[in-house]
Amino acid sequence: MAMIECPECNTEVSDSALRCPKCAYQINKPKRGFFGKIFKWLFILFNILMILWIWGGVSQSTEAINADASGAVAVGTGIGISMLLVLWAIGDIILGLLVLFTKPKS
Repeated sequence: MAMIECPECNTEVSDSALRCPKCAYQINKPKRGFFGKIFKWLFILFNILMILWIWGGVSQSTEAINADASGAVAVGTGIGISMLLVLWAIGDIILGLLVLFTKPKS
């Protein structure tokens, strides 16, 4: 454990300290733990998956809507997209809370 100078007040501080004890200048940034990193990446990947899923569903259904004159495919597509948006919102709330609770303390 080496001693470094605080860039703000020039006091000697441990290199593992997060803040200077004298002026509270942030020296090191706190890092996420193992589960924090996993939840953060799950949140990002879940959002990418949902974007691709909705985009793929809409692009596939436009072909079917153009071929169908009754409009039943359009109603089914609307219901399906609505269900995906609800699933997306619920998933984002759950994963977002897990990311928030595993955030490093400063």
